[in-house]
Amino acid sequence: MPGNSKRKGAVRKPGSKQGPKIGSGGKGRKALAGRGPIPKAVDRPYHPAAKRKAAAERREKARPRAAKKTTGSSAEYVVGRNAVVEALRAHVPAERLEFAAGLETDDRLAEAAKLAARANLPLVQATKAELDRYAGSSAHQGIALRVRPYSYLEWPDLLDRAAESGQPPLIVALDQVTDPHNLGAALRSAAAFGAHGLIIPARRSAQMGATAWKVSAGAAAHLPVAQVPNLTRALEAMKQQGVFVVGLDGDAAVDAAACDLLQGPVAVVVGSEGKGLSRLTREVCDLTVAIPIADKVESLNASVAVGIVLYEAAKARQEGPS
Repeated sequence: MPGNSKRKGAVRKPGSKQGPKIGSGGKGRKALAGRGPIPKAVDRPYHPAAKRKAAAERREKARPRAAKKTTGSSAEYVVGRNAVVEALRAHVPAERLEFAAGLETDDRLAEAAKLAARANLPLVQATKAELDRYAGSSAHQGIALRVRPYSYLEWPDLLDRAAESGQPPLIVALDQVTDPHNLGAALRSAAAFGAHGLIIPARRSAQMGATAWKVSAGAAAHLPVAQVPNLTRALEAMKQQGVFVVGLDGDAAVDAAACDLLQGPVAVVVGSEGKGLSRLTREVCDLTVAIPIADKVESLNASVAVGIVLYEAAKARQEGPS
């Protein structure tokens, strides 16, 4: 009966392993704390709400992003009196003209100051240490022109430009062309023969700086350049938009002048003078064409090749389907 301490098992026998347990001494504090509040349904992995949230996130990642303009990562400096004057004459977009204190004025400095004032560029006094840093191993002669970073477009912007013109897209893509002189000359040829823009990769390629701008002879002011992280993927995406990809290859069996694809929406891909097209770029091309040259010459300059093919494209578009 209750309270009967004499019944079997009611009282622990002396000498047993465990003595009377008065309290836990704090050892059971973690167990008493509990597991906290119940997580929301979307945070429980096996709940239907969490599965729907994960599916929505996957769809969002797969959705194509809107085209955005990208800008060069760092400012460029043109140093030296002759180089600065030439850049200002070519209307290279600049932010300011910097010069050292106490310079002895000559005709080039006077002209640089005059051109900078005409372009509404501020004149900023710089220390010798700053000019040395801008110039690197070049001789700055006490003057430096800070060039504005170039604003690149995305490749879909070039197709929009073609759509606005009412003509089939004519795009030039440069594959591993690392000389900025070639980039500027290719830009000039593209503008001359009615192309809608250039595409260059972000790595292993010349970028739009002061040199390319000067060589373009003003074409960079009105013909856009798109920069892409991966040229092969960009060309594949353009093919899905109905653009044919034609690559220049000296070993191709088709003459560029006989290429019917140049009449329609086309992206002409030109490789470097030494290596030509990369393997992956060649594989993504719908067709490769060649420009016949004399056996004595191994290859053409990249910008020259661009001009020849774009001339054939412009002529084919004027003549219409044969």
